[in-house]
Amino acid sequence: MEGISSVIHVEDLTMAYRETPVLWDIDLDIPACVRCAIVGPNGAGKSTLLRGILGLLTPVSGAVALWGKPLAAVHKQIAYVPQRSSVHWDFPTTAFDVVLMGRYAHLGLMRRPGKEDRRLAMEALAEMKMADFAERQISELSGGQQQRVFIARALAQDAQLYIMDEPLAGVDETTERIIMDKFMALQKENRTVIAVHHDLSTLDAYFDYIVVLNRTVKANGYLTQLDKEAALALAYRPKE
Repeated sequence: MEGISSVIHVEDLTMAYRETPVLWDIDLDIPACVRCAIVGPNGAGKSTLLRGILGLLTPVSGAVALWGKPLAAVHKQIAYVPQRSSVHWDFPTTAFDVVLMGRYAHLGLMRRPGKEDRRLAMEALAEMKMADFAERQISELSGGQQQRVFIARALAQDAQLYIMDEPLAGVDETTERIIMDKFMALQKENRTVIAVHHDLSTLDAYFDYIVVLNRTVKANGYLTQLDKEAALALAYRPKE
């Protein structure tokens, strides 16, 4: 992966649901080793962009490359955390078993998780301050605890790129601090974190790079190099 300045390269990407366009002609490069926030109003296409990058939705047109390669060549190096509201939390499983699923990307079809996989899963739980809840049923946890477990699952994958859809939505203050401390730690390990984010008041504290989206990319760049207020105004225009 060394020597590739852009983790994600998106070119002429158009996405639609049932022939209704959601994103138009997206051209975007996201550099390596950033904490990147994707921001924009409701309905701007933020989650759709993530799904297009991850190959979870088929684009109408355009192309995506990761480290200059197709997704299939690097998928093991990408960990994804979907919106918590999209997860079936009543599934009967423990927090530890959920996190252990993060190791499956590195296992063959016939291999079962071994001692090292179990050690890494428990280590990921500990990093998210959830080790004491390892044997707790996932349905018994609070919303913030469930989110920490899902992020621990991503950490157990030991990826280079972490893509998260609203990881801070509806979580408590303690969970928010734990998550953001981990984002900063991942960046220091030369990994990249990309997250859909809604709280514009915390952008400067939590992220160093932003993508401003509203059907198209309105602005993107390092926060130290952008006029943040002008960039945000391009997407968050007041209604006439």
